[in-house]
Parts: sequence; structure tokens; C-alpha cells
Amino acid sequence: MKRYQKLLILVTLSVIMLTSCSLLPTSLINSLYGNSPAPAVQPEDSSATVTISREEYERLLQFKELVEIQDTVNLYYYQEPDTEAMIDGAAMGFLYGLDDPYTFFYNPEEYAAMWEEDEGNYAGIGIMITGNYNTGICTITRVFLDSPALEAGLKKGDVLVKVEDIDVTATTMQDAVDIMRGEIGQPVNITVRRGDQLLDFVIVRAQIHTNYVNSVMLEGNVGYISLYEFSGDCALEFKNHMDKLIADGAKSLIIDLRDNPGGWVDAAVTIADHFLPAGTVATLRYRDGSEESYKSRDGAIDIPLVILVNENSASASEILSGCLQDYDRATIVGTTTYGKGVVQWVMPVGDRGAGMQLTIAQYFTPNGNEVHKKGITPDVEATMPEELVSEMFDIGDLSDPQLKVAYDEALKMGE
Repeated sequence: MKRYQKLLILVTLSVIMLTSCSLLPTSLINSLYGNSPAPAVQPEDSSATVTISREEYERLLQFKELVEIQDTVNLYYYQEPDTEAMIDGAAMGFLYGLDDPYTFFYNPEEYAAMWEEDEGNYAGIGIMITGNYNTGICTITRVFLDSPALEAGLKKGDVLVKVEDIDVTATTMQDAVDIMRGEIGQPVNITVRRGDQLLDFVIVRAQIHTNYVNSVMLEGNVGYISLYEFSGDCALEFKNHMDKLIADGAKSLIIDLRDNPGGWVDAAVTIADHFLPAGTVATLRYRDGSEESYKSRDGAIDIPLVILVNENSASASEILSGCLQDYDRATIVGTTTYGKGVVQWVMPVGDRGAGMQLTIAQYFTPNGNEVHKKGITPDVEATMPEELVSEMFDIGDLSDPQLKVAYDEALKMGE
């Protein structure tokens, strides 16, 4: 019995320890055990014991079936089992039980790749994908310049159907991304749906360098900034582009957040702070009803703003556009945004380099408006004609119908 109890406790502790807008917490141990120390485990030998409270022991008993499964595998599986891979699978399944598409486990390789991509340099094919968890459809929302994907002929608006042997849906999208990030110089097989056609591509992976911000001065001294994602050093990049446009004589600004899937909350708050007086940028509401507000400081730049959004503008994009709309600081142009009004912690797990992402709060605009599953409604509606959805417009190209509407608004503001 003692051997069984010991095995139960040790294996279950391993499972627990391995159990996106995104934030970073301080300590997973504190999250699990509050300010109390974790249960002490003495060095393992023939006479070692584990001392925990009855309450903790009864909690660990919930995982008895996992221990029985491992015992059975160790005894009867026809090959030597990979215990580490089994623990990874258990952790993924453990979080899958929350039925939350934004909560998931990263094995060590996936966790390292996530941070690599956040820095803007990674091995892959050079596309951005948005997964719709209502329809299951994964759509290519951006094809990077000078990328293997662009060279092969992938287009914005293509629906990702298959990557190698994986049928791509919103729930398998991360698996597909992991495959596309394989070894430089090696091919990957991809199938997309374009209209009513299924198209197959063989794309050779390469080193991808992501630019998160781009800008240009439009006619009439309208500054245009395209912000692709709230990642890496995008807030600093944004300020540099904005300062240059203003120094060059911009009388108004367009911030293009179309197809921007979000990213770090702090980056959205930093960018919003340039344009707002002292006040609330967004309010997070936790499970227990408590709230935390992100604040802007006094000292805003006085320049007319237009924010351009579409149905793929999500998360941090909605934090930025929502607060600027509530303060009447910007005119929102485009279509209703995605409606991802929840934020996640991203944190390391264990000591192998694994990690997890966990939804921890819902956020609201400064006026208390709910964003989740509702989105931000534009002040001026501007839709993209169906025949132009997959069109790759050059930056600042006013033949882009949505940009033209935003430009007309910005031009009037700057007069």
C-alpha cells in the first residue's frame, strides 16, 4: 500500500506540474499553492516517505486512474514506453478538458518555438493564420513578403485544409503550425481551398524575418501605419514609425489593424497611451469578480486618428480600438471585429522547458462594454468586396476599398 501511495503521489505531482492577448505570471508554484510552500518530497530511496495533509492526499486520489494506466502500460505495452511523451499527452488532455480554445499546453519544443516566433525570427513558410473556433475554419490572413509561401503562390484568404497528414481545423491549427516550422531547406506539403478549388503546394521552409509594423505617407499628409501583430518590440517600432510620420508633416493618422490577431496586452496599452489622457485603457474581470484596470498616463499626442479593422482583428487589437472609440479619440472604420475578449497567462511549467497558456480573465472597454463574442462595432462600416478578399494590396494602395474609406475620413479630419 505504501508503494502504491508513493507512486500515486509522485506521478500525480508530475501531471499537475505539466498541466493568448497574453500576460506573464510570476510563479506557477505560487499559483498552485498560494503563499504556502509546495509539499516536501524527501529523496527517493527504499525508506523514503512523503508527508502531506489528508486534504492534499484526497485531492491527489482524483488522479488514481492515471497511475493505473501508467502501471498497465509499463507492464504490458509491446514496446518500451516514452514516459515523458505520455506526461506531455496527459498535460494536453488535462487542459483540453476545460473546453477553452485559448488554453493549451506547450511541450518544450513548442514553448521555445513560440518565443522564437514572438521575436520575429523563425524557420517556417511565412504565413499568418486565424482560426475560427465557431466554424473550425483556418484562414491565411497574411503572406509575408519575400517568403517561401509568397513565392509558391499562397494568397491571403486561402483556407488551410491540410498540412502533411493533418486535417487542419481550429483545434488542430497548432499542430499544423508546428509542422510548418520544421527544418530549413526541407519541404512541407500543404493543401488549401481557394473558392471552390483544392490546391496542393510543396513549400520549402526558410528562415522567416517578421516585420510587425510598416508605414507610408499618403497624399494630403495622411500618415498610414499598418500594425500586423502585438508581438516582439512592436510598441517601439510603432512609436518610431509614428514619430517619423509626424515629423514629416502628417496631419492625421490611420492605424490599420485588419487581420491583426492580437498578442501582448502590455503592447496594446503602451500604444494606446500615446493617444489618451490619464484614464482606463481596459478592465480585466477575474472569476471571483475582482477587477484590475490598465491605465494610461496624462500627456496625449493631439493628432486625428482613424482605426481600420475587420472581422479578423482580435484580442489586443480590440483592446486598442475599443478604448480609443470609448474616449471618442478615434473613428473606427471597417467591419465588426472578431470578439476575443479574454486574456491569457503564458508561463513556464516544470523544469524541462515546457509551458502553458491559460485564460485567466475577461476584459471590458473603458465604458464597460463586453467584447467577448461580440467584437467592436465600427463607427463607419466599410466592407471588402468578395472578389478582393484574397487580393494582396501594396502598403498604402488606395485601390484597397476599405483603406480608401479610412483615408477619406482621415483626410477630412486633417483639413
